[in-house]
Amino acid sequence: MGRGKKKVHPKTRTAAFKASEPSEIVEAPHSFVIHRGLTCPYITDLTLDFRRIMEPFTATNLREKRMNRIKDFVSLSSFFHVSHMGIFNKASTQLSFKVVRLPRGPSLTFKVHQFTLARDVISLSKRQMIDPDHFKHAPLVIMNNFSGDGKHLKLMATTFQNMFPSINLAQVNIGTIRRCVLFSYNPDTKLVEMRHYSVQVVPVGLKRSVQKILKGTVPNLGKCNEVVDFVTKDGYASESEAEDDEQSHVVLAQTLKSKGNLEDNKSSIKLHEIGPRLTMQLIKIEEGLLTGEVLYHDHVVKTEDEKETLRKLVEKKKKLKEQRKKEQAENRARNLKLKKDEKWAAKKAEEGGDSDPEDDAEYYKEEVGEEPDEELFKTEAKSSRKRPKLPGGMKFKNKRAKLDPKNKKTKTDYQRKSRKSK
Repeated sequence: MGRGKKKVHPKTRTAAFKASEPSEIVEAPHSFVIHRGLTCPYITDLTLDFRRIMEPFTATNLREKRMNRIKDFVSLSSFFHVSHMGIFNKASTQLSFKVVRLPRGPSLTFKVHQFTLARDVISLSKRQMIDPDHFKHAPLVIMNNFSGDGKHLKLMATTFQNMFPSINLAQVNIGTIRRCVLFSYNPDTKLVEMRHYSVQVVPVGLKRSVQKILKGTVPNLGKCNEVVDFVTKDGYASESEAEDDEQSHVVLAQTLKSKGNLEDNKSSIKLHEIGPRLTMQLIKIEEGLLTGEVLYHDHVVKTEDEKETLRKLVEKKKKLKEQRKKEQAENRARNLKLKKDEKWAAKKAEEGGDSDPEDDAEYYKEEVGEEPDEELFKTEAKSSRKRPKLPGGMKFKNKRAKLDPKNKKTKTDYQRKSRKSK
């Protein structure tokens, strides 16, 4: 029989697992995206679409239940390096979206005015550019018009940027930038527009026929005598190039894997929307994890005196909470001690039921005023519950009877025969 596998302590196993992870994955911001409140199939689909935006550093297949609480996800965040959590909360009147910085805040609450699912955006587009390889790398974040006055704008822009990994321009591989997320702020309406695009790089200055060959599609050469006829029959500029804007033309600093995009050559950047869309408005910013002091509120404006009064109330509530916790801990310890004493007393009553002779002697001395006789409260030592030896008839109870080697009969058989003859 082989030796069993040696068990590893959970803490040791967790430490070994964390040490084996590369630094790029550990340092990258991870996220949880969940939905709360009333059940709605469209909100569930919107949650899944938003997880696709946050890939690959998000829990894509996260299964949540109604019984789960926010603190359950917070307790797991440190193990999975989760730094942000997005919460879609469906109420009877509106839909809100909360972005929380784990584990201590701040928390940003947005009111969702409009949203469009990814499947609806893709069905409207003529050319559907969806590739699973696009989601193997984090998207590029583009911030537009967040340079206005107000600390809430800076905090909002910083929160959106920190939800995705930062890019080092000196070391970045251009081929890994396959998606981009746009956050655009409108100062007049105070709305934030979010859009999600896939990025396509197309070489500029090539004929349409040459582009087909580079893409790997087999052309129809039935009407051509030679390949030269197929290349030279079309115009120099393709239909897509005629629609391109000059501002989309760039000179590549690196050679890409896609054919025709060479270093120091001109290429055109094309964006294809893949959804989802979100139109939301910042309502409030809280200092803690969905609690604490309100740093900004869009509907309510308070003076410094009112803010100071609220701070004092919060501190007072915090002290009362700590005091209640302390009292509860003391009550719990006292109740445990009482239960232990009751158990011990019940056990003692079951075992003997007699009082302690020392207590009886002290009681006699207090009542009578004299020392009791030695033999009055003398108790014999309790005998052990184990028997010192077995009775005579039980010594050989389990011993097998001896057989006669000739006839293979026991001695009891001979004894029975002798009794019958008598």
